Amino acid sequence: MVPRTGVTVDICLRDVPIALIGTAGGALAFWADVPAEIAAPVALLIVVDIRVRRWRRRT
Repeated sequence: MVPRTGVTVDICLRDVPIALIGTAGGALAFWADVPAEIAAPVALLIVVDIRVRRWRRRT
């Protein structure tokens, strides 16, 4: 998926405590035999901060 002109997508790591919680949650899910197709994306969404901003040029 490619963003359109006028859309900014920022992906960055969250602060340390919430990143540790996401990492621990992902590790716990793998340890509890949850399928990797479910555990990995959920842990990734907890660990990273995704911001989508829309802007326009003034005419």
